[in-house]
Amino acid sequence: KGRFSRDKKPKRNQQSLLFRRKRFCRFTVAGVEQIDYKDIDTLRDFVAENGKITPARLTGTRAFFQRQLTVAIKRARFLALLPYSDQ
Repeated sequence: KGRFSRDKKPKRNQQSLLFRRKRFCRFTVAGVEQIDYKDIDTLRDFVAENGKITPARLTGTRAFFQRQLTVAIKRARFLALLPYSDQ
């Protein structure tokens, strides 16, 4: 067999697959209709330490609420309620 045989797949970390928690949308569970830019505590949960907005594939937020969340974070940044970056 050659060096590039396809029958050997790289092994994934078995432990990470076992303990993977199902993500859910916090806003759907709470029954939120509109995300408010003045709710800083909620918005902070979706902003990383470096100031970046955490993507929906990591948080489990639905696309409908992720768009609202992005707009709310940007409004809060503009009004100096949230920082743009960590510096």
